[in-house]
Amino acid sequence: MRRYLITGLLIWVPLGITIWVLHAIVTTMDQSLLLLPQRWRPKEVFGFDVPGLGVVLTIVILFVTGLVSRNVLGRRIVEGWESLLGRIPVVKSIYNSVKQVSDTLFSSSGQAFRKALLVQWPREGVWTVAFLTGTPGADVTRHIGDDYVSVYVPTTPNPTGGYFVMLPRADVIELDMSVDEALKYIISMGVAPPAASAARRG
Repeated sequence: MRRYLITGLLIWVPLGITIWVLHAIVTTMDQSLLLLPQRWRPKEVFGFDVPGLGVVLTIVILFVTGLVSRNVLGRRIVEGWESLLGRIPVVKSIYNSVKQVSDTLFSSSGQAFRKALLVQWPREGVWTVAFLTGTPGADVTRHIGDDYVSVYVPTTPNPTGGYFVMLPRADVIELDMSVDEALKYIISMGVAPPAASAARRG
């Protein structure tokens, strides 16, 4: 009896969570329909709401925004908008911080997480998986030396929260696993370890 219940949970829990996450994403993106005039909204046109139509509208908005920002006029509009936001004291700090993070994460040339690492955290003798994000800035290296690396130590099962630390290069171990494999390992709380490198090559 207990074995069957656990088997059922193993089938339904991932499926249920996947459906819940997709529902949350679609519901959030459907809010973009509020940008349309009242008479153009699905409920007014068809007489009922059309779930997922906001996803299409969001993709169209993102595509058009990217397309327009690629030409001279679009770039000037973006630069003017950023210049305006840069003059508002509190907004400037928030916008610049978020923009730096988003540019790093979503830019095609960006490398938010460069390598998977093994580090001792939160104390010596306790190990966890972390990510190399770069090297400390010039002013920081002036105080701690240049043989340090910038490391992001994520929490589990939610890797979007974590700690930014600077560790001596000698104290980190580069792992033979991809960033995606490391993220999966962290999110699963160690339940889904990556395959051995030899097995991956084979």
